[in-house]
Amino acid sequence: MATAPIKLSDVNASLLPRTLAGPIFEKSVEQSAVMALARRAPLAIDATTAVPIPMDVPTADWVGQAQKKPLSSGSVGVKEMTAKKLAVLIPVAEEVVMTNAGGLWTQLQTDLPTAFARAFDHAAIHGKTMKGAAGPFADYMAMTSKSVALGTASQATGGIWADLVGGMEEVIDDDWDYTGTIADHRLKPKLLLATDTTGRPILVDTTTPGTNMASAGTLIGEPLAYSRSVSGKQRRQSASTDTGLRAIGGDMSQAAFGVGMDITVRISKEATYVDEDGNVVSAFQNNLVLLLAEAYYGYVQGDPDAFVKFTGTPSGS
Repeated sequence: MATAPIKLSDVNASLLPRTLAGPIFEKSVEQSAVMALARRAPLAIDATTAVPIPMDVPTADWVGQAQKKPLSSGSVGVKEMTAKKLAVLIPVAEEVVMTNAGGLWTQLQTDLPTAFARAFDHAAIHGKTMKGAAGPFADYMAMTSKSVALGTASQATGGIWADLVGGMEEVIDDDWDYTGTIADHRLKPKLLLATDTTGRPILVDTTTPGTNMASAGTLIGEPLAYSRSVSGKQRRQSASTDTGLRAIGGDMSQAAFGVGMDITVRISKEATYVDEDGNVVSAFQNNLVLLLAEAYYGYVQGDPDAFVKFTGTPSGS
């Protein structure tokens, strides 16, 4: 049986149909570098409900027959994950909405995952919103006190490879596992150009095709994912700046995320909005339809020093 076309009235001030909401959430997970390497945990949609997330595992030990059972040594860290709302307001020409609603929702399936993934990664890595204000999550990866400046090691002593392994060593020596790296795209050409003293490449392009669009193979033997949110500088985002962060890696089991179940979409042809230049724009006067899409995500992490930052020179410096 053919699927009935999606009409504007189908989604007016309601939840986005599940046939569309599901793929949007899944694609946001695929495009998020943090979600690619962190572990997924349950998330309650109710913003007032916190879900306890264990950040460690208990310690088991051997016991003899009829002997006292061993108590787990140390406590198991638990963090509470609360749903935080992520929103985007999209002005669309009224003619497009009224004559090609199905095409519009198809476009949303492409654009919303990218917007959600970028905002989530920016908050989980830097603890900030896309405009630089304090972010929604109490924890974020860049809180770590561990930091390695890329370019410290000479070519004769291993160059950028030695810098990366040195950061891994800091994490491992602190009794954490090093299980992955999230890198800025600016790092990739530097990795590919790195050579030893005879001119041979130190690193090779380890990109492997897969279902996760953020995944990029391996680096120093562990999974690698790229995100433009690592540096903090986003394309076509005037408020964003390059922080100089080029990668962050460590024990990704110490990072957990949650994804909501529904995306709400509100539609208005009469409302006004304020553009990036501070101008008030009337949807009615300009024949626009305003789509307000909202979704819920959560993020928590354990010890921030389970991670290490790799820094470079900010672009433009």
